[in-house]
Amino acid sequence: MIGTGLARSKSGRATLRGGDVKAKAKILVVDDEEVVRRCFVRTLSDQQCNVEVAWNGPDALLAMEQQPFDVVLLDQRMPGMDGMDVLETIKQKWPESEVIMITGYPAVESAKRAVTLGAYDYLAKPVGPDEVINAANGAMMHKRWALRCEPPVGRAGAR
Repeated sequence: MIGTGLARSKSGRATLRGGDVKAKAKILVVDDEEVVRRCFVRTLSDQQCNVEVAWNGPDALLAMEQQPFDVVLLDQRMPGMDGMDVLETIKQKWPESEVIMITGYPAVESAKRAVTLGAYDYLAKPVGPDEVINAANGAMMHKRWALRCEPPVGRAGAR
């Protein structure tokens, strides 16, 4: 489960430790390649996360409308709506969701743009299970810290 730290299993593979079963991470995997979606789902389901999938940008935004996710693993290049456009929309409508941009075509300019638009991380394919776990864990920790640091609504500047 996405929690507060990493541990190593007997096989040496990264695992997540800590956290609370009631606070399972809700993760959305968005990729037009079925093999990538299945791999990420298997990896994250092993960590006891609630994982949903979408194969394109419009489906991802529809899923977010129905239930905002804690973390979104988002492919950069997809048919139709580009991952950067999806990232921008997610960060405008659901700023508390953390987005990890994943691409098979890494470039410095696209990494800069992704971070500028609010991506938590930018990963180049192929992405192994440990990288997926580490990135999701980091995004969840970042989200939890960000939510702790925000003042309650209507209380900013109150004494």
